[in-house]
Amino acid sequence: MSRTEHAAEETGDEVAGIVLDQVERLLAQHLTPALRTACDGAAGAAAWPADLWTALAESGLPLALVPEADGGFGLAAGTAARLIRRCGRAALPLPLPETVAGAALWAAAGGGASADALSLVPRGGPVRIAPQAKGFVLDGRVAQVPWGGSVAAFLLDAVDAAGVPQLVRIAAPGTIRDTHHNLAGEPRDTLDLTGCTVPADDIRAAPGWATEAGVPSVESVGAWVRAQQMVGALETCLGSALDHAQERQQFGRPLAKFQAIQHMLAEAAGHVAAATAAADLAAACWGDPRFVLATAIAKARCGEAAGHVAAIGHQIHGAMGFTQEHPLHRATRRLWSWRDEFGSDALWQERIGRAVCAGGGAALWPMLVRLRGGAG
Repeated sequence: MSRTEHAAEETGDEVAGIVLDQVERLLAQHLTPALRTACDGAAGAAAWPADLWTALAESGLPLALVPEADGGFGLAAGTAARLIRRCGRAALPLPLPETVAGAALWAAAGGGASADALSLVPRGGPVRIAPQAKGFVLDGRVAQVPWGGSVAAFLLDAVDAAGVPQLVRIAAPGTIRDTHHNLAGEPRDTLDLTGCTVPADDIRAAPGWATEAGVPSVESVGAWVRAQQMVGALETCLGSALDHAQERQQFGRPLAKFQAIQHMLAEAAGHVAAATAAADLAAACWGDPRFVLATAIAKARCGEAAGHVAAIGHQIHGAMGFTQEHPLHRATRRLWSWRDEFGSDALWQERIGRAVCAGGGAALWPMLVRLRGGAG
């Protein structure tokens, strides 16, 4: 490594440390127990913590992954992924992860930078766009939209009259038909977009790296976000289980002294390590042709880990881990929800299998080498 490269790496590490420390301070300052209770929508409408969002937005975090040339922070994708993991670890009740990745995707498509809260719309029924006198008009209905009633804009995949996929950014249309929540109490709404008009500048071709093998760009980026969030929640779950096993006494000694508990913790740690490695690879592939395959691997592996680690976490905590008062559920309910959003494990595993089969046996090893960054 040259002196210039070494200096650049040190500078990048320093910036990453500053940004992540800033996130920790903001969350510690604003994310109080009372706010968490108000934001838990499991039993009703979840509150939107406006003061916390304002603090995050004023710090520039929504544009963390947008290049400086496009008006953003210009963080490396690996640092942005660590930022999103911090959000997952803290069970942040705001769509900052979606906004960070969505703003960067829109910038990569040639759109302008905006720090407004943004939602990524999962693929559902087809949304079609048609030209009109001024701009375009949408036709379609989408469900399970994260934070649909609170964000300022949405990013979604649509198709034009010729069947060509397009990336669309729409201002919040105010056409929420149904308000729901996922298992974690996070808002997941249904939007009716029929008749919604969009300026021509808000419809763009998605960047090729996000649409490899015909995967819609918002779906691939959304899966990337959920994989990074799951790593954070997995860390929380494992850390809580380790602490409880060391502190809880049974038969005169800590739970961690029992061999069966040790085996369970080791199994959970193995899943967390594998999921983290897969998510690291996906972060390293942001913006290049390996992105979709790496994201498929990360989403599938993190989803698999979610089921095992959540189960082990609850088994070690026992009955107290199932109470509303214990914080474990904030991690496990999100893991159970996030693993199914933007494509289930089975969907992404099927895509991995199709990618492998399409190249044949002879192409498998070169594919793996390229995926890891080699010349292959």
